[in-house]
Amino acid sequence: MSRELSQYVNRDLSWIEFNRRVLAEAQDPDTPLLERAKFLAIVSSNLDEFMSVRVAGIQDQIKAGFKKVDFTGYTPAGLWKRIMKRTSEMVADQYKTYRDVMRGLSKEGIVLRPIEDLGAAQEKAMEEYYTEIVFPVLTPMAFDQSRPFPLVHTRELYMAVLLRQEGDPAEEEPYFAIVQVPSILPRFVEVPGRKNSKKIEFVLLEELIEKHIDTLFNGYEAISVSPFRLTRNADLTLNEEGAEDLIEEIEKELRKRRRGLPVRLEIAKGMDPYALSVLQEELEIGENVIQIDGPLDLSSLMKFAGSLPGKESLRYPPITPVYPVEFEETEDMFEVLRGRDVLVHHPYESFDAVNDFLLQAADDPDVLAIKMTLYRVSGQSTLVQALAKAAEAGKQVTVVVELKARFDEERNIAWARQLEKAGCHVVYGLVGLKTHAKILLVVRRETNRLRRYVHVGTGNYNGNTAKLYTDVGLFTSHPVIGADASALFNEITGYSAPYEWKAVAVAPSGLRDRLFELINREKEHALAGRPAHIIAKMNSLSHQDMIDKLYEASQAGVEIELIVRGVCSLRPGVPGRSDNIRVISIVDRFLEHSRLLYVRNGGQEEVFLSSADWMTRNLTRRIELMCPVFDPNLKRSVINILRSNLRDNVKARELQPNGSYARVDNVLPPFRSQFALQDITTWKEPV
Repeated sequence: MSRELSQYVNRDLSWIEFNRRVLAEAQDPDTPLLERAKFLAIVSSNLDEFMSVRVAGIQDQIKAGFKKVDFTGYTPAGLWKRIMKRTSEMVADQYKTYRDVMRGLSKEGIVLRPIEDLGAAQEKAMEEYYTEIVFPVLTPMAFDQSRPFPLVHTRELYMAVLLRQEGDPAEEEPYFAIVQVPSILPRFVEVPGRKNSKKIEFVLLEELIEKHIDTLFNGYEAISVSPFRLTRNADLTLNEEGAEDLIEEIEKELRKRRRGLPVRLEIAKGMDPYALSVLQEELEIGENVIQIDGPLDLSSLMKFAGSLPGKESLRYPPITPVYPVEFEETEDMFEVLRGRDVLVHHPYESFDAVNDFLLQAADDPDVLAIKMTLYRVSGQSTLVQALAKAAEAGKQVTVVVELKARFDEERNIAWARQLEKAGCHVVYGLVGLKTHAKILLVVRRETNRLRRYVHVGTGNYNGNTAKLYTDVGLFTSHPVIGADASALFNEITGYSAPYEWKAVAVAPSGLRDRLFELINREKEHALAGRPAHIIAKMNSLSHQDMIDKLYEASQAGVEIELIVRGVCSLRPGVPGRSDNIRVISIVDRFLEHSRLLYVRNGGQEEVFLSSADWMTRNLTRRIELMCPVFDPNLKRSVINILRSNLRDNVKARELQPNGSYARVDNVLPPFRSQFALQDITTWKEPV
């Protein structure tokens, strides 16, 4: 089968299309200017992670001589070439957009100046800033016969410096040194304003260092100074089964990450050829050298855009998450949950409800036990403090901390040690599996019985990201969900025979099969002539068997609507295969992160929340959870959220059969789902 006719879109090429949709938000003139700058930063951060994980893995396969074609029709070498071509084109577009954004900011009085354009008074002020603040932090690192090439840290900005000693002939080989641009200092350095000017002016820190580079090398003349940046392989290779102490094993691998194999070298346009040759030889990187026409590492725009005072007209209007009305007029959340389930939708509703639920459990003398999973936690976590408080009060507190959450490993190790110190039972999950499920269980003593209260969610227990990501959480005291929750924690923390789940579905043991059952059931409804409908929302869809199952359902006549923010390997709209499948992606102010599922089931509608994307890793190599929503009103709320997403014709892009994305046809009046969902009545309507 030719690549053009492949049934599947390659996962990595689909990811590049996703990052292009992020870039499109930076290019949209209707997006406020400082928000456009933030989207440029997100493009850079996304690309950094893609290179350090996905591209690094492909390069490892090439080096190992792996030539097998994957299910999308690519060999590693062929895929690598296609990725490099598309990412290079995307980076060129990104920097074109960067220049457009900076011109727009300049018109608004926010000016990034070349350092040579400063006035005399400004230049003097910058010289003082350099001498007092910057110079003491800098460390020049020479490379010669007596000094080995310094360690270049991944994703940090450096200056490659070529030097000539005073009196040396011009044709003699120059000396080579590097200087790290300190990330602890602001990348955009504010310059005192010119007289009678209302503009806010900045220079780049690396330009300030370059101007004063001779202060670091007395007796030498700098003949070339060029920024560069290295991206290393960031994947951890853990020997979990052979590890006596998992924390020690991960800490050992984190130290190795600092010296991971180079994957990408970014250099400033016009770098001296000799300096480049030294870097390539010493870093052992021949290919994937990217020449940048502009400042390296635009991820710094995120802090810059967030640090500017005022300028509210250049930002999205602020929104204040509302406290869930069900809990608003009570101090006893348990009493509410004994009478009904409660659904919360972040960031439109406040994550404080989750914090308060755990804080009440920690203070309540009738609460006997608390069990919780933690994957990514915010820096100052109220939840961690509440768990520690509960343990110190004598409650049985069990916390499953996922130490292998990529790029959060060190933070999670610190949380684990803090919780253990407070008296919590800390568990690191099961060998070979990441614990990605989001669940909190509270066991409370009530009149002549114990009652379980549960919170399950689609997103991490992280108060910071809950303001930026769209996620859905369910509070319930439903006895069947509570019993399943207890069984899940018992399987993670102890020895337990396979459990027959009554309500939830759990990966890797049964979630995939449960999804297949639901899809097959809709297929049977369609074949019997009954209306059949599936709506699924997730971050990524790349599991081959799952895609094939959706193709089968489509061919049987099931209407399938997918809201997939990122990677989607399914090709919709292909005659005879996926005619009945529509796929949209929404990239907007908030990161669409919730995983939701609706099945019509012959009119007996079912709705589920999940932690899992439909990817191989989620369904086979992680502990994931899918939980039903039983309450009819809450089912309707989830369906309203899904239908609002499907109505979006402003920020939604529709996946085409060829793997590209196109704007949704605006025949109907403009409808922007994230703006509409800020009105709680849009989705929280009773049946």
